[in-house]
Amino acid sequence: MIIEQPPKFFRKIYSDALFRMNAEEKTIYLTFDDGPDPKITPWVLDVLARYNVKATFFMVGDNVRKHHSIYQRVVDAGHYVGNHTFNHIKGFEHSTKSYMENTALCNEYVHSTIFRPPHGHMTMRQYRQLKKKYHIIMWDVVTRDYNTKQLRWPQVLAYVMKYTRNGSIITFHDSIKSWANLEPVLPKAIEFWLEEGYTFKTLDLPPVSQDSNGID
Repeated sequence: MIIEQPPKFFRKIYSDALFRMNAEEKTIYLTFDDGPDPKITPWVLDVLARYNVKATFFMVGDNVRKHHSIYQRVVDAGHYVGNHTFNHIKGFEHSTKSYMENTALCNEYVHSTIFRPPHGHMTMRQYRQLKKKYHIIMWDVVTRDYNTKQLRWPQVLAYVMKYTRNGSIITFHDSIKSWANLEPVLPKAIEFWLEEGYTFKTLDLPPVSQDSNGID
């Protein structure tokens, strides 16, 4: 499926990005984009704590600026954070210079070795610049929880259950627009993964080096 799991040509375009981790290990990497949000992110943290699950949060710098106490709560709970630009901008609508400046501004609030492009795309010039500084994290499964006009939560859960596999990087969104699907799906998805025997890891990766590369 093109949307739920990126096709091979998409993985080839961004060949040094991480779409999936170790396929030999029954581990998944749960991620959340677009926060922190004062309503949604604390709820997500409570759910994760209930199941003793750690996750990675790709945060928008301006949201961190406005809700720094929630950002700190994420970090204090042992989760990892990543750069998601300062204003959640689309790479195709910005020059490389302005995109990199926006990413650098986010890094003043979110100190991290990892980056996820909003909307999942970058120009090739942006991509080449970014991978010099960050591990670029894409996804193996995107839940589309944000698409509440077309998808109801049972469909979102079905996608999660169908496409999760060893090493999957799975994307949810801790945002208001995802709430109608996120609230019912997240606890059920975690319970499903635990029943299937998956363990959870964060994407706490070392600084980028010439030898750093993704798996898959």
